[in-house]
Amino acid sequence: MNAFSNIWRHPRTSITGLLISVATAAAVLSQQGITLGNAGTGTIVGLAGALATALLGLLAKDPSAPAAQPTSGTGANSSVRMGVWALIALLLSAPFTTGCSAAKVAQEIVNWAPSLESAVATVDSTAAVLDPAAAPAFAAATAGFDAAANLLVSQAKAYLANPSAGVLAQLQTQVVNFEQQVNASLLAAARIVNPASQKHALAAIQAVATVVLAIMSLIASISSKAAVQSMAIQSQIKLSAVEPLLPGSGAAQLVAAHYEEPVWMARLQVEHTGYAMAQAGF
Repeated sequence: MNAFSNIWRHPRTSITGLLISVATAAAVLSQQGITLGNAGTGTIVGLAGALATALLGLLAKDPSAPAAQPTSGTGANSSVRMGVWALIALLLSAPFTTGCSAAKVAQEIVNWAPSLESAVATVDSTAAVLDPAAAPAFAAATAGFDAAANLLVSQAKAYLANPSAGVLAQLQTQVVNFEQQVNASLLAAARIVNPASQKHALAAIQAVATVVLAIMSLIASISSKAAVQSMAIQSQIKLSAVEPLLPGSGAAQLVAAHYEEPVWMARLQVEHTGYAMAQAGF
């Protein structure tokens, strides 16, 4: 009964969840070639996804809201989250295609910077809690994380200030290089013999992997198909090779905390992003 009563008490949140679910389902069906028939020059599935995204955008700026919006507190946070959800739905409905606002995506990439820096700092301190046999191998596998993260964050800020094709190309190259470092370190951590040390090592790297994957999907969303194909070719260690080592609920919780959204919604985003990137050849 609580679930049903919450629907009536929080109608905008309930409708938002429903619309994101429709947009996500439409994206997955489209990728599988399921159209459910034609609608004009497009498909019914495509139309449903587009309508869901458009309605979510309207919810993000409710015309019935008063002109003077609160600058702090629950009302302000709710408006911010609605805007973020609209962007997420747009990215879900059209992953790895052009048309998303470069400025919005650039800001989202920069917004991930603190999480990336925090995750890398955790990796730096993890070697100290591992057993003596595992610590040197872990340190060697993750040695380049600080430099890679700093360069990626610097390029993201540069792209936000000047969203040019040249800076985007640098971002595409750097995020793939970093993702490959992370994948290699996951495989190295999986070879740690001590169970407790292996668990600590994987948990630390998984947090970095979640953020890098999120940033890579954002970069891919504003890249041309040719550029995404080039990025995929550069990815020698595929996601399928490290999929058993990637975080499950942990990734959803990190994304949920970042966007201040329900875990179930974050889980949809994580699963869809992983699926879309694998389909693109990563």
